[in-house]
Amino acid sequence: MFDSSALLQQRFKALRSSAELFSLRHVKQSHQSLSVRRNVAEPPSFSQDEGAMLTVRVNGVEAYAATADLSQAGLQRALEQAEALARTIAAHSLLDLRDQPVPSQRHDHVSPNFDQPLPSLAECLELLASESASVPRDSRLVDWQASLGTSLVEQTYLNSAGAELRHAQRFLFPGLSVTASDGQDSQCRSLGRENFGQQGGFEVIERCGLVGAARRIADEALQLLLAPNTPSGPRDLLLMPDQMMLQIHESIGHPLEMDRILGDERNYAGTSFVKASDFGHLQYGSNLLNVTFDPSIGEELASYAFDDDGTQASKQYLIRDGLLLRPLGGALSQYRSGLEGVANSRACGWNRAPIDRMANLNIEPGDRTLAQLVAGIERGILMRTNRSWSIDDARNKFQFGCEWGQLIEDGELKGVVKNPNYRGISADFWRNLCAVGDRSTFQVLGTPNCGKGEPNQVVRVGHASPACVFRQIDVFGGDA
Repeated sequence: MFDSSALLQQRFKALRSSAELFSLRHVKQSHQSLSVRRNVAEPPSFSQDEGAMLTVRVNGVEAYAATADLSQAGLQRALEQAEALARTIAAHSLLDLRDQPVPSQRHDHVSPNFDQPLPSLAECLELLASESASVPRDSRLVDWQASLGTSLVEQTYLNSAGAELRHAQRFLFPGLSVTASDGQDSQCRSLGRENFGQQGGFEVIERCGLVGAARRIADEALQLLLAPNTPSGPRDLLLMPDQMMLQIHESIGHPLEMDRILGDERNYAGTSFVKASDFGHLQYGSNLLNVTFDPSIGEELASYAFDDDGTQASKQYLIRDGLLLRPLGGALSQYRSGLEGVANSRACGWNRAPIDRMANLNIEPGDRTLAQLVAGIERGILMRTNRSWSIDDARNKFQFGCEWGQLIEDGELKGVVKNPNYRGISADFWRNLCAVGDRSTFQVLGTPNCGKGEPNQVVRVGHASPACVFRQIDVFGGDA
């Protein structure tokens, strides 16, 4: 851990620049993907990447240059390129950042159980093979797969004001899916549909419930194959955490990213229905809606002590009692907008500049058990595990589909239905939030592949949520 830190510090101290501030952000990451499909091990995938971003501030103008050459000469060359660029663009700069605060802290952040080794490659493949072999023999079960992705990331941020911020993180992404087909219809059931990711060690595998899940997942795929289609019309909707995370991501997370609100994402991923003037005024949801940026949950995917610009991260309410309070805006967006944001300037690697990104975006638990949530519904439907999503460029109108549906009648769970979908408008949807599950329904989840920016950046995002009930939502089946 931090094997290259001492050498980086030595080379950073030897750099020469006339800039009033300069920094180095070094990132080293490796990825491993293992999979067993239909009881056959697929070729493992391995990758590794390493480099550094050099950033300067010259007369209030910032610029950067990245390099994979980590020699003294390579780092010096990148620093000089960044400084030359800052001087070139000075006449066109819209911002004077001379008063922008400069981080100077020293801190190490390490994932839970980072020092505990994972099982060997052979042992991991054996675990996946065992789970794959547990899928029952049934001619209708046409495809199945057990997988495990692992990422290791070490990052060091140094600047000329004395900051030294180091992160050592390990991420695990277990997965399991089974597809059933009768020749006329196909239904897939999965363990979180690749959306169960956490920081930590092998305890992540235990928490996700991968071991021993194959028979249940296969049985649920067969149940879906035999189930009737989801009926259409307005119903109360009970969303479980593995679907809530998608709902949070698309209709709260992206709309609240401040650079999007300021127009920076317009030509790539759209804008937002939220305006800068809405903060402190807009009733985003019902008074049961409490949304936090929370980097302090150790196992969640985007837990960290400082963001990639060196800003210290702490738990903050973005929405409290339904009222919109803060954007997802890092130091630069806060400076531009005059709004108080959070420490969420993040980059996907050494050759990308940090931008406003979702990190850990969570809904705080309420006071209802799952049994109480169900009991409070007269005519509704439970949905879990996202399988499709569509939302407009302003992150307003949406339509989402799930793998699993189950009718609720007179406060009791009834039969399974397939192809469950629902649609709505973001703010109206959240204002229809009528019940929030307690801590017993709360689950920490996350996705490894949230894309944004030009050039594109794919980052890990954490979402934790209880089960939630929404009043009178438009639901429909696959033939609607």
